[in-house]
Amino acid sequence: MNTTPDPTLWLGTDTCALGPYRADLVETYWRWEQDPALLVGYGRQQPESLEARMEGMAHQLRGDNIRFTVYDLATGSPVPAGVATLPPDPSVRTAEYVVMLAPEARGRGLGTAATRLVLDYAFHITNLRMVWLKVLAPNKAGLRAYEKAGFRTAGTLREAGYWLGTVCDEILMDTLAGDFTGPSVIRA
Repeated sequence: MNTTPDPTLWLGTDTCALGPYRADLVETYWRWEQDPALLVGYGRQQPESLEARMEGMAHQLRGDNIRFTVYDLATGSPVPAGVATLPPDPSVRTAEYVVMLAPEARGRGLGTAATRLVLDYAFHITNLRMVWLKVLAPNKAGLRAYEKAGFRTAGTLREAGYWLGTVCDEILMDTLAGDFTGPSVIRA
């Protein structure tokens, strides 16, 4: 018998939900962050120890960033599948968007669904006016997911990143509150 309570889910659809960032999932988050494909996608070249990640968790929980655990609802019960973060700049009401999905959660549309939910939260709860992100140009799957969620290319940082040991461009993308179309999942 499972005595673990169901996780808190703030926003969701039939397939994806967002809930709070959780200290009890630090080892799960860390495991995802060590995935070689994720290291390549972020342009980071070295892994991090679990001990260092645990030290950073306390700081992240106290910080001003808006953080979510992304849940996959495909099986009917919520399964942690990623993390999404909005580090806001309150002086101009904008935020950067960062997302990380577990290796087993990729390629099924979960990234697009999670991104749409985060944008819904950003524009309808946090009242941001613009959300932006950076993605390495060779990350075609990421670019497609962000475009499907409503982001547009805003510019290029030439030779700003690395992909599989090769210098590459970094693409800047953004979306405005007015660009966010479709119904909101937020109920007042």
